[in-house]
Amino acid sequence: MIDNAGAPRAVVAAELMRELGGKDEDAPELLAVVAMPPDELSRITPGANLLAVVFDRPTTPGNIGTLVRSADAFGAGGVIVTGHAADPYDPKAVRASTGSLFALPVVRVPSHREVLDWVGDLRADGVPAQVVGTDERGPVEIAEHDLTGPTVLAVGNETHGLSAAWRDACDQVVRIPITGAASSLNAASAASVALYEAARQRRAG
Repeated sequence: MIDNAGAPRAVVAAELMRELGGKDEDAPELLAVVAMPPDELSRITPGANLLAVVFDRPTTPGNIGTLVRSADAFGAGGVIVTGHAADPYDPKAVRASTGSLFALPVVRVPSHREVLDWVGDLRADGVPAQVVGTDERGPVEIAEHDLTGPTVLAVGNETHGLSAAWRDACDQVVRIPITGAASSLNAASAASVALYEAARQRRAG
């Protein structure tokens, strides 16, 4: 069977739909096979309002999906996953993104070098993009740093934080002040706070 868009359609047994959909209870009503978009940084729109998030070597698909969801909610233009990392298209990542993975460019690149080359090209084209890293020991509180301009926000690995190469590449490293018994925030949670602060500053501006 072919639908009006020319895509083939098939009817399958509920047991197979349940297995393919990864659901323990009811089978999903719809399952699609789609092509993945290219891993090209050009998919992220540059400009004065640029806000992109780099997730450095994430190991947990659920954290990637959560970060993508927050990036979409707070107006980021894209998410970049660098280094040896979990798959952004892992079913756990897709589910955690609650659909944002299909609304926001998510690009995988081998290392920090490709991102820095992209930032260099933006700067050469007149976009004064800054690279801001997050770290619990950053010298500046995030609310005290200007995030209203074109910004690439770098978030580190869940266990080890930002790599030394990313730290060296950052124009500034900021911290999120926390209290209580917690010594740090989950990487996706930290990214969500940082994205909210960027959105807050941009609304105020």
